[in-house]
Amino acid sequence: MNQIDVSSLLADVGALITGSHIVYTSGKHGSTYINKDAIYPHTSAISDLCHLFAQYFFQDHIDVVIAPALGGIILSQWTAYHLSKLCDRDILALYAEKIEGTKDFVIQRGYDKLLAKKNVLVLEDVLTTGGSVKKVIELVRALGGHVVGLGVLCNRGGITQEEIGHIPKLQALISLNLQAWEPEKCPFCRQGVPINTNVGKGREFLEQKKKSY
Repeated sequence: MNQIDVSSLLADVGALITGSHIVYTSGKHGSTYINKDAIYPHTSAISDLCHLFAQYFFQDHIDVVIAPALGGIILSQWTAYHLSKLCDRDILALYAEKIEGTKDFVIQRGYDKLLAKKNVLVLEDVLTTGGSVKKVIELVRALGGHVVGLGVLCNRGGITQEEIGHIPKLQALISLNLQAWEPEKCPFCRQGVPINTNVGKGREFLEQKKKSY
């Protein structure tokens, strides 16, 4: 499956939205959005995408796959499943949870004890700034795990290996260079194009704007 196929797959399940007026988490506006939550209900699509991760990393002697919760749980499970089939051995699937009220992560339920001296593949759905997954990588290393690579469904921030901890390999199934503007410079706002309130932070933006009047 090549990048064009990945784009088509994401579009088919409603995860790739183009030609819309989107408000991103950063507060900037743009026209393209990856709705990662639209992917997860489709098990066949997720299986296909995670099989790509497995194919790319199966020669890296991976022992453990880990990703940040919640969506990452699905990615780690499916990727570990396909890696286990390709490598003919048991590859573990773990996840890191965000500590409530902070931006930090923790690995609980005794899973932290499964990382020491293991080759670990870290996964993420959408890579924007790399902040969250960098914290997961640092946590894995602090627990004695050896991070051999990072796989992401979509790199939409142009993030490099060096920016997230000098990892050996970074593989994105699709990369998007999304143009974004501050609200006061947004051409869609100037043209009066309605804001999409179904995805992104459009609803919150309009509510805040209403309060400021």
